Amino acid sequence: MMNPFLFQCLKCPLRFKIEEYDGSVPNLILRPQSWTKVCNIIFVDLPFGTGFSYAKNLTAQRSDWKLVHHTHQFLRKWLIDHPEFLSNEFYMGADSYSGIPAPAIVQEISNGNEKGLQPRINLQGYLLGNPITTRNEGNDQIPFAHGMGLISDELYASLQRNCKGEYENRDSRNVLCLRDLKHYDECLSGINTFYILDRYCKSDSPKKHEAQWRRSLTQKFEASLNSHLRVPDIRCQIFGFFLATQWANDESVRKSLHIREGTIGKWERCYTTDFEEQIFSSFEFHVNLSGKGYRSLIYSGDHDAVVPFMSTQAWIRALNYSIVEDWRPWLLEDQVAGSE
Repeated sequence: MMNPFLFQCLKCPLRFKIEEYDGSVPNLILRPQSWTKVCNIIFVDLPFGTGFSYAKNLTAQRSDWKLVHHTHQFLRKWLIDHPEFLSNEFYMGADSYSGIPAPAIVQEISNGNEKGLQPRINLQGYLLGNPITTRNEGNDQIPFAHGMGLISDELYASLQRNCKGEYENRDSRNVLCLRDLKHYDECLSGINTFYILDRYCKSDSPKKHEAQWRRSLTQKFEASLNSHLRVPDIRCQIFGFFLATQWANDESVRKSLHIREGTIGKWERCYTTDFEEQIFSSFEFHVNLSGKGYRSLIYSGDHDAVVPFMSTQAWIRALNYSIVEDWRPWLLEDQVAGSE
């Protein structure tokens, strides 16, 4: 099955053609920068209910560990059906919230290989982008915002003084801290926190900053990543989300993708469902996997205010490994594109 979310993903070979919406099925075009030019990628809709995936048991539980087990089972079954890929080197890839379960999936695959489970997965390592890791990333959002000049020195000093560095799980009786957090929300109310240089576009979904300190970090993704009823400005990223919704809910598309009738209602980019958070930090998995010699690539966008790069740097530093090479820029077409 093909999840329309993929067409907003840089790894996918296809993307939506950004053009004024005329009511017809959105067009797809090739993406020249697709990762699939250099590797084979399996895109998996999990937990069940994501994309076009579903469970036969409507009361089945959704949780971190269920997601881990289902992914592991799927991969081995997929290789049984596609034995020509058995010798391929395998890397797990994930980003954002999947930074929590993905390392656990890699560890379960590793443990399965050690137990002799068949078919053996040629596991080499994993890569994660802007990954949630400790669930305390919210505490770095305010230092990040200050470093990027989004809030004043005075507000930052007041937040430090009144909240004492705890912005994620703050004391609801701390009136001064709550006042400062409200002021902070107002300062960022017109900012696209997933990419602060991008255009901020209002949508039909709830304001993403409204009472954001009363929700967990993972819940903050729901508002700004939701599907949209009105046609957004074509210059906005959410215009692509709108196209995805129209494409996925077209009957001819569903028929072409062989979506079983009655299994999935209206396709939604994001929706609220019961999900049990059982893995509170993935740090221990990074420790175990690196100790076994698996390779990892952890990358961050330096303008993401939701999972700031400084959060990622902090837990990597906590692994306490020696620095082999100094920090340096990396180039794309002779231009600095980032640092490593």
